[in-house]
Formats: sequence, structure tokens, C-alpha cells
Amino acid sequence: MSVSDFKAAEAVLRIERSSLRVQQPASTGDMISLAMGEPDFATPARIVQAAVDALNDGYTHYAPLLGDKALCQALAEEVAAQSGNPVADGEILVTHGGTAGLAAAILSMVNPGDRVVIPDPTYSLYADLVNMAGGICVPMPCQADLHWDLTRLGQVLEGAKLFIFCNPGNPTGIVHRRDEIEALAKWAALHDTRVIADEAYSDLVFTDRPFTSVLQVPEFRGRTLYCQTFSKSFAMTGWRVGYLAGPSAMIKAAARVHNTVNGSVNSAVQRAALVAIRECKDDVKRMYDIYRERRQLMMNGLRSIPELALNEPEGAFYCFPSYSLPIPAIDMVALLREQGIAVRPGSEFGAAGEGYLRLSYAASSEAISEGVRRLKRGLAGLK
Repeated sequence: MSVSDFKAAEAVLRIERSSLRVQQPASTGDMISLAMGEPDFATPARIVQAAVDALNDGYTHYAPLLGDKALCQALAEEVAAQSGNPVADGEILVTHGGTAGLAAAILSMVNPGDRVVIPDPTYSLYADLVNMAGGICVPMPCQADLHWDLTRLGQVLEGAKLFIFCNPGNPTGIVHRRDEIEALAKWAALHDTRVIADEAYSDLVFTDRPFTSVLQVPEFRGRTLYCQTFSKSFAMTGWRVGYLAGPSAMIKAAARVHNTVNGSVNSAVQRAALVAIRECKDDVKRMYDIYRERRQLMMNGLRSIPELALNEPEGAFYCFPSYSLPIPAIDMVALLREQGIAVRPGSEFGAAGEGYLRLSYAASSEAISEGVRRLKRGLAGLK
């Protein structure tokens, strides 16, 4: 068989046929990028030093497949503190970042033909993983304010195997209210639907109302996998460490996928994550305060652009404005690159994201100010 005869597996082809994920060219030269999905902060020094110390202390061998025992215990305590319920052995799985956690969760639950509901717009990895598993993605368009239509939510969950969502939202920047989360719990229980809750940005909430995690709503117990990562809160994107929490049977299934595809997470990295969770909450607060300032700077700039309309971002580090020009989002992004500004097309996150742009304020204040200036100039020139 020659190389020209090669055909990728159907799982790969399903992703290629349906994926909305966009790989933009690397930003070079004078390009200002507001397209990034990661903090621009360096990982806190204490975390870096913990990894160095762990390597010197001999943490260079395989870790237990569910995770470093001390880290699992610390994560169990963290989850128990939020839920008010004890977390038993076997209810935590340390993963290769949130991405591998989501993959393990979805691939361990979804069979070919299963209906899986995802909000639209939302993080595009969810749909790719569902398609890899052979499931059927059922997009649920959000309201004009980018929150859920609770009546539609109840209807679309009927017959659904699984509901996947992120809170705070990527790309929308919204934070779901307690009534939304409780409505999801009610409908999921009524329709016997499993839930994956991706709360990667839960430390980045800028509303006056308290954040409501699925961990705090008892009706989610027994049917939900909670997915978390160290990437956003602790500026550890390149370290690739996250975790799942949930019922032991669901964790066992996810661990089978994770152990088969990924194996155990780097031993020294897990020791660094242990220091992060135990000692670095002040670093999280320091970065949070800077994000709050950058958020206001970006909002002020975007509101000065006549062609944009912005729902106030409530969490994460994204603004998701709609624009009034009759240009597809993918083309709009290409035209804006010619003006020296990189952003992401809203259509990357679902059909309902068409006509929107995602901008990240996980960038310096100088980059935000100059990027918004170029965006304003570019949109004015396209009128």
C-alpha cells in the first residue's frame, strides 16, 4: 500500500468534516493578537520552584494512574469544600490538562448515535470530541444576552444522553446565574441526562452575584463530571494538568480512556500543582485584579466603536461583541489581520456565533489599547 492510498480513520474524518476550529497563522512582526486563549502571565515562581524541587527529589518516575496521592487528596478537599460533601477515593482523576479531561469524559460516555446537547456558541472542542465518538451534536442557540433560554433547555434535553457546557463561558464571557444552573439540574434529572461541567474559568468572575458551581447544587450529584484545570487560574497552560471529579463509576470509565490514551500525568508537574492549590491563592487574586482592570479597558474601547454591540462580559477573559457589517466572521477576521489585529471569528464556536468576534483581554494593557484602536480603524474602513 502506498502513502497515496492512506485514508484516515472514520473518527478523524468525522472531525474534519464538521470541525469549526480555526488554526490562525502565527502572529508576527507588528501584529497585535487579542486571539489568545491563555494568560499572558508567567507561572508564579513558587510553582516553578516546586517542579524543580520535585525533580531534584526524584519525582521522575510514573505517577499513580489516577494521580499523585497527595494532589488527589488536596483536590478532594477542594471539591468537598465547595460541595459540602466528602469526596471518596476514586472520585478524582488527574488529567493532562482540561483538554484530556474533557476527552476522557466525553469518550467514556458517548456511543455512536447518542444525542449530545451543547450551547451555541460554545467552546468548539466539545463538538469535535462528540463527533470523534460518533455522537450527534445538538446545538442549543442562546438568547440575545448569550444566557440560556430555559424553556428551550428543557425541550432539547428530552432524549439527550449528555449536556456539556462551560461556566464562565468561552467565548461569550457570560456567567450562568443560579436559576440557570438549577434549571439545568432539574431538567437533567427529569430526562436522565448526564452532565459535563467545564468550570475552567471559575476563578475569573466579575459579577456582584456569587458564582454557582455544579458542585453546590445537590441535584447534579451522581450524574455529573466536573472538569477543572490549572491552566487559567494559575497561568499554567503549558504544564498540562487538570482534573475530573465525580461519581466513582464515571471516573473509572474516564480513567480507562485517559490511561489508554495519555497514561499518568508528569510526576513533577503534579507536585507543582499541589503547591499551586495549597499555597498560591494570592497569586490567583493578583492576576484576577489585573484582569478586572484589563476587562474595563477593553469594554470601554469596544463601546466606542459604532459598528459593535457588546453584552457585558461577566467572567473568563473574553469579550464577544457582535458587529453590524454584512461580512462572514471568518472573512472579517482575515480583513482585520490586514489591519494588524488578530481576533477569533465567532463562527468558530457555533452557527449562532456568526456575526460575532471573540477578543481576549489576557493581553497587556498596551496590546489591548492598540488592538482596539486598530479594530476601530479597520471596521470604519470596511463600512
